[in-house]
Amino acid sequence: MPSTKPSNENETLKERKPGLRSVQTTMLFRAVNPELFIKPNKPVMAFGLMAITLCVAYLGYLHATVENKKDLYEAIDSEGSRHMRRKTSKWD
Repeated sequence: MPSTKPSNENETLKERKPGLRSVQTTMLFRAVNPELFIKPNKPVMAFGLMAITLCVAYLGYLHATVENKKDLYEAIDSEGSRHMRRKTSKWD
């Protein structure tokens, strides 16, 4: 039994590509949205993920060290020696 679809319709179905690669778009749209048209690059994605993770970890480290140093100050006693002391409130 022959196919019910015309031969040129079968050809167009085979030539179709998934996604936006086959859609007619302007060069401006392609320049502004390259992630829609470029195949994903796994090594670059892994490097970017590691870089962002390290940046966030470094910011967390800086925040943690500032929190620890915030309540300390260097006090000098009458003999001239230096001591690190915690800040205390005059109200306590």
